[in-house]
Amino acid sequence: MSPFTSLTLAGLLALTLAACATAPAATPDLTPPPPRPYDAKTQLEYGAPPPRAPRY
Repeated sequence: MSPFTSLTLAGLLALTLAACATAPAATPDLTPPPPRPYDAKTQLEYGAPPPRAPRY
């Protein structure tokens, strides 16, 4: 591998690491989901009110 190729790849790696190091941290969305609407099929299958969604 030529020195130019090695330096180019090392530069790209350094830029990638620098971009990842300065990116803001992702924050999880902790808001609960909206309630499910009542519809005729849900009421016929389960009765009113519909079952609560599972919480993971």
